[in-house]
Amino acid sequence: MSSVTKHSNVIVSDAQESDFAEIRRIYAPYVEKTTVSLEDVAPDIEELKARWNKSREKSLPYIVAKIDGNVVGYAYAFPYRLRTGYRFTVEESVYVAEGYKGTGVGHALLDALITICRAKGYKQLVAVIAGTDNNTSIKFHEKLGFRQAGVLQNVGFKFDMWVDTVLMQRDL
Repeated sequence: MSSVTKHSNVIVSDAQESDFAEIRRIYAPYVEKTTVSLEDVAPDIEELKARWNKSREKSLPYIVAKIDGNVVGYAYAFPYRLRTGYRFTVEESVYVAEGYKGTGVGHALLDALITICRAKGYKQLVAVIAGTDNNTSIKFHEKLGFRQAGVLQNVGFKFDMWVDTVLMQRDL
């Protein structure tokens, strides 16, 4: 990302190596306490950096939102599928720190991600939302132009229960 984007007091910019302790702090509770992420164990900082490096190798955005210099959210895009026919479609993930949900941080991140992905020539942005009851995420994506494309039933398993995923997509 060549420039910094501001939304109120939120500054969105490319993630830096020094941001990953805070990124892990934000992500770990989603893994450990919710079905928002279907990972079973929160990745350590080195694993998160490895994922970041994979994004950078593909020139895909991996961004952070900061308030007063503190990382309060992050988002990234990654290939939707590996086959070349999907090369113009990317999937996104957005995570906001506890205490900052509903403050515009997520909106700033996803808005920036949409802008970057469009500028890179992608045509579709996909969100895979764990849980048909995850109304907060579904409504959040709808506000930013996503539409529901379908539901995959019982494709995830966590906390001894099956989890559906809601597929949403947005034209870029």
